[in-house]
Amino acid sequence: MEFTEAFKQTGPCSFSPDARFLAIAVDYRLVVRDVVSLKVVQLFSCVDKISSVEWAPDSEYILCGLYKRPMVQAWSLSQPDWTCKIDEGPAGIAYARWSPDSRHILTTSEFQLRLTVWSLVNTACVHVQWPKHGSRGVSFTKDGKFAAICTRRDCKDYINLLSCHSWQIMSVFAVDTVDLAGVEWSPDDSAIVVWDSLLEYKVLIYSPDGRCLFKYLAYESGLGVKAVAWSPCGQFLAVGSYDQAVRTLNHLTWKTFAEFSHTASIRSPCSAAVFKEVDDPWQFDMSELCISEGFSRNMQDNGVENGTEGGGSRVKYTVMDVPITLPSTKPATDKPNPKQGIGMLSWSSDSHYFFTRNDNMPTALWIWDICRLELAAVLVQKDPIRAAAWDPNCTRLVLCTESHHLYMWTPSGAWCVNIPLPNFRIVDLKWNSDGSCLLLKDRDSFCCAAFISALPEEEHDQSDDTSEDE
Repeated sequence: MEFTEAFKQTGPCSFSPDARFLAIAVDYRLVVRDVVSLKVVQLFSCVDKISSVEWAPDSEYILCGLYKRPMVQAWSLSQPDWTCKIDEGPAGIAYARWSPDSRHILTTSEFQLRLTVWSLVNTACVHVQWPKHGSRGVSFTKDGKFAAICTRRDCKDYINLLSCHSWQIMSVFAVDTVDLAGVEWSPDDSAIVVWDSLLEYKVLIYSPDGRCLFKYLAYESGLGVKAVAWSPCGQFLAVGSYDQAVRTLNHLTWKTFAEFSHTASIRSPCSAAVFKEVDDPWQFDMSELCISEGFSRNMQDNGVENGTEGGGSRVKYTVMDVPITLPSTKPATDKPNPKQGIGMLSWSSDSHYFFTRNDNMPTALWIWDICRLELAAVLVQKDPIRAAAWDPNCTRLVLCTESHHLYMWTPSGAWCVNIPLPNFRIVDLKWNSDGSCLLLKDRDSFCCAAFISALPEEEHDQSDDTSEDE
């Protein structure tokens, strides 16, 4: 892998959908860089600190949310003198997003009083009263023709279907939820999934005309759904819950065909490879070397001896035998939103695998094979997993743990890669849309990484792989 130098950032960073540019928030400035050279292409100054950054789907415009003001500013990459400013006044702005046509901005006011669609073409606006959520509760079809917006009135949840051409409400139908938590169109735009709040396990599948196609309740008298994700092919719907299990539904009958449990002990029979991160100390024969006191003190001050600097310490994966017990924590019973259940859930681009993280086992990442309906691998880290993401073009998974290392998994095995930047700890990561560049974020800086060779073929089994730092 190749890494760039570190650059400053103080907030959100976002790749453009066409994978050509990278927008970075630095206090009140928006810096746009070329992805290949990382040279500054444009520099925009906002009126306050930037809270969010989002590219328009056509990569022509950039939206900056200044929620402390509260205000939204939009910029044009090809016309630097053009600008747009949206101020909702006393209603405030809790969240802003682009429409699929890149010519409208949707804002949600504070306290969910209204959702407003602002046109960049003729300055017209359309209001939708009582949106259910600020940042959630809005989903667009893949073809960009319709929007599903959740609203609530008279203690009842509704789905509003709007045309993204005229922004007129096409239909409104009530949904059988107590407190709707989210909505998502299926990848083929044929169905809408909604799920209830964590207090009740309920997943509902609706057709666009409002018919309830299926109602799924896995259990009662317990905390319910925590994560929902469609497979990219649209054939599977994965539902993660607080009972530490993922259940998958098929798109033909909407019946559950598999359940994947996350137990603390992994026992045989189990064909999955369990990779555990361990320290890999440098192997030097120091018996005949004489080191001066000053040199030794300098080594300690720089953190080399105890491996505190990036590049001074090495780690590797070792394959563990089963049975093995994974480290777990007991969630607090006197606090809301317990750290338990499936908090991370994401599908690979080919819909062959999906990964999960059980929040009361924060150091373990589970990788499941949907074709074989079995566990493919488990990555056991030394520190809690902060972020993980699939390569958009191939079956490659990267993750970080706020350490100096980047971790990768493919069906061929797992690797640990040392970051050659001093004091750089990865807290978040993102792929660009074509998979050619990986953004790595530290607390106040970022760098980019690229793979200099193609993905290795599956030449050897996972059990033979104990790869080290690159």
